[in-house]
Amino acid sequence: MITLTIDGDRITDIPSFYDEINRVFMADEDWALGESLDALNDMLYGSFGAATAEQPLIWVWKNIAQSREVLGVETTRAWYADKLAQPGRFNVRQIKRDLALLESGEGPTYFEIVLEVIADHPRIRLVDERGQAVALPATSG
Repeated sequence: MITLTIDGDRITDIPSFYDEINRVFMADEDWALGESLDALNDMLYGSFGAATAEQPLIWVWKNIAQSREVLGVETTRAWYADKLAQPGRFNVRQIKRDLALLESGEGPTYFEIVLEVIADHPRIRLVDERGQAVALPATSG
């Protein structure tokens, strides 16, 4: 079992979230993850980075409450707006639906989407700095 710790004090937006992920999970790699939930998901499968597939992982997220706030509704709204500005790259119809759900309070924030990604990896146990388990959403798998 390995333990990796990210510091929520270093996270102020989506780019700094990935900076922190790269600092901790990709320190021994000669390349870095891009700002992509798919890339995060791929890394958590354990074929590269410090979170190898063979070992269970305890992921400590210090000051997770701050990360929940800064990766919240405003950040998520801006993330969707950026995607809407690139209609050739993204499914505009789906993004508009997702944004409408976010605005109605029913859709997930970027932080909550990250938790969904983590939840898809049962070998990972997410805890706060006190060692308390962080509730993850139910997975479809």
